Amino acid sequence: MDLPDTQSTLPDVRINLTRVGVRNVKKLIEVARPGRRPVIFISNFDVYVDLPSSLKGANMSRNFEVIDEVLQQATEGEVDGIEEVCNSVARKLLDHHEYADRTEVRMKSTFMIRRETPVSKTECDEVVNVVARAVAKRNNTNPIVRKSIGAQVTGITACPCAQNIMKEIAHNKLRDLGIEEEKIETFLNEVPMATHNQRGQGFLCIETDDDQHVNLEKIINVLKNSMSAKIYELLKRGDESHVVFSAHKNARFVEDCVREMAKRVLLDFEFLPGDSLITIRQTNEESIHQHDAYAERKATIAELRAEMNETY
Repeated sequence: MDLPDTQSTLPDVRINLTRVGVRNVKKLIEVARPGRRPVIFISNFDVYVDLPSSLKGANMSRNFEVIDEVLQQATEGEVDGIEEVCNSVARKLLDHHEYADRTEVRMKSTFMIRRETPVSKTECDEVVNVVARAVAKRNNTNPIVRKSIGAQVTGITACPCAQNIMKEIAHNKLRDLGIEEEKIETFLNEVPMATHNQRGQGFLCIETDDDQHVNLEKIINVLKNSMSAKIYELLKRGDESHVVFSAHKNARFVEDCVREMAKRVLLDFEFLPGDSLITIRQTNEESIHQHDAYAERKATIAELRAEMNETY
């Protein structure tokens, strides 16, 4: 018995639609890694195709079929990491939706990283939020794909402004106690002064053409190393002193974090072409204010290189 295909009928109002699809599709992704244990991602997908004015609706079930097919390939090691999942889904959607000229896939994921604390080497888990996106446009031969991968990481920042104020106060107190100037300078250079801290949220996303590979772990490392210090879920006393000391020795404004990210992106992703789009954001949750501090930059690799060359 042939069932009616209502989606293929003419709509009452004949206009093209930019995005038609499904949102908040929850999936568990297992990405195989040679010689290492697989990585598990808890993910939400948004999947869209464009729809011509001649069709009443899109075939939604095909979206789920494509997602499941690609996730199975990721489990078997056929998809090269989480960076390529959205790319593969976007390409296959064009194959399954012959009427579509453009597909778009967005993914938000959470996964756990196993880490060691700096002094006691205690193992603990860290949560990282990952975002990915791919847009595929139909071409005469192969689709044109633009993709992005990014992450948000939590760290600690220490305020340089308050620290310099406390340093000046300490300098004056030590001088009043009769301490020699040279010894005061030596002490203040070795022992960082108190300041207020913030929990920082760093975000970095890199958009490239389909033929480029951007490693997620490198993105995470850029973010971790751009704040005053890394943080850990579990800290022994030695670890705690190390984190606090490191943060205060490396005090940074929210603006400093974003600029440090940009510098590290140019070093760690120097192979990327100039049209690669970089989005960098830092939000610091203030401890002595009710507001948050925020800074961002969005630019191509070529623009960042030009500015950095002018500076140095």
